[in-house]
Amino acid sequence: MTDPDIGNRMIKVDHAGEHGAICIYSGQLFMARLFVPGMVAELQEFLSHERRHREVFRAELQRRGYRRCRSYWLCGLGGLVLGLITGVCGRKAIVATTVAVESVVLRHLAHQLHTLRDIDPQALAAIASIVEEEQHHHDHSAAQIDVGDPWFRGLTPVVTAWTEAVIWMGMRS
Repeated sequence: MTDPDIGNRMIKVDHAGEHGAICIYSGQLFMARLFVPGMVAELQEFLSHERRHREVFRAELQRRGYRRCRSYWLCGLGGLVLGLITGVCGRKAIVATTVAVESVVLRHLAHQLHTLRDIDPQALAAIASIVEEEQHHHDHSAAQIDVGDPWFRGLTPVVTAWTEAVIWMGMRS
């Protein structure tokens, strides 16, 4: 049996996740201006996409009459800390973080699209509207990584586990 509230919960978690992504990129952008100025334009582009994504989910929550997820501010704070730390560490840490986060997000979105395909067309449309840009963030960053690089090997499991944990907690709140 399908949970009748699953689409609502997914949209709430996605909205909080996009807020977290905005905070990651904001922290990285702040530090990149000081330490990696060559990444500023790329981070500004990604940040603009994430702001649009958050607005898509905010509008869908509003249409449904739902409040944001309780994990919204936790996602923001965690994202900002992650963004500031990886921004100080430079290009390799920034792109490794983007690949790790977007890998989890893309799996999560694919699962949502599969789950909602026959039960919530509005949630499905909102989620589908962001996938291409999230894939672009992943692929653009992955093209800059050597998978044997210590930043990639060290950050990936930590960022992946944290991102999955935040999604799991959000789906249960």
